[in-house]
Amino acid sequence: MPYSLETFFEVSRDLLCIAGYDGYLKKINPALIHLLEYSKEELLSRKISDFIYEEDRLRTASNRKNLKKNLPLLNFENRYISKSGNIIWLDWTAIPLPDENLIYAIAKNITYKKKLESERAVHLLALDKKNKNLKNLNFKTSHDLRSPVNNLLTLCNILDLNKITDPETLQVFNLIKNSTEGLRDSLNSYVDSLTETEELESSRELISLSAILHVVQSSISALIFDSRAKITTDFSAFDAFFFNRDFMESIYLNLITNAIKYAKPDVLPKINIASKIVAGEQILVFSDNGLGFDMKEVAGKIFNLNQRFHSTKDSKGVGLYLVHSHITEMGGKIAVTSAVNEGTTFTITFK
Repeated sequence: MPYSLETFFEVSRDLLCIAGYDGYLKKINPALIHLLEYSKEELLSRKISDFIYEEDRLRTASNRKNLKKNLPLLNFENRYISKSGNIIWLDWTAIPLPDENLIYAIAKNITYKKKLESERAVHLLALDKKNKNLKNLNFKTSHDLRSPVNNLLTLCNILDLNKITDPETLQVFNLIKNSTEGLRDSLNSYVDSLTETEELESSRELISLSAILHVVQSSISALIFDSRAKITTDFSAFDAFFFNRDFMESIYLNLITNAIKYAKPDVLPKINIASKIVAGEQILVFSDNGLGFDMKEVAGKIFNLNQRFHSTKDSKGVGLYLVHSHITEMGGKIAVTSAVNEGTTFTITFK
């Protein structure tokens, strides 16, 4: 390696390495040695997979196969374990040199970024919970206050005003009655406003499954093109039905992008979307041929916020939470079946 490049290799703050097709590191820079806390000799004498977080090894190995097919690796995220046991997130870009059986790679430490993303998701969940609690408190408070206000008005109405001879007392009484009626009207208006807001957020209209899919596909056309994903549909059972338009766009967007993000490295993503009528119920089925996951491990967690089952770039653990929220808010339900490396199927039953 020329002197200038050797100096660059040694002083770079980014993590630089050269790996062989045999799975061993051939050359590493001080930044990588310092980060992983192993000696240079330890890093060069053991397989790279020994330092990778166990849950990421299979996915990393699949992507390494693509490198051996002369396909560059861009923005690939995985986790490593330092000698002291710390989990370190790295974002890799790697270029293969088939004639030399070598892979030149550069990585950035994105552990702090991942920590911020995780904290953001936790805060989002807390804010969502607080928002729901505040809505419930508003409904409860406004509803509960109407009862004593109505009681006051009832008492005002049953009083015999002919027995009140003092003009000032009568005037005060009328002021009390008017103020109570004003409070009642304000509470009724407030409750109506809250109800209208809730109905607006969950409003239904006649939508077309195929039309909304077209809108979503147009918005992510570059992603679909780059991934070479193939999307097939069958809306022969039903295409038009009543649902919230924004919610359906979000459902499409999250399920399609997830299928692309979690595609198997050596297999082009295939996504099928079909409508069905089962026992009189309208059902929409999304299926893909991606990485899938072990249903025993994810049971009860898959639609929770901040849940990640693959360490893939841009995975935030929010998408499926939003999908579930949209469907359940509209009175529907969603079920999932999956197996490792056999794809995933989401079955949505509409109300």
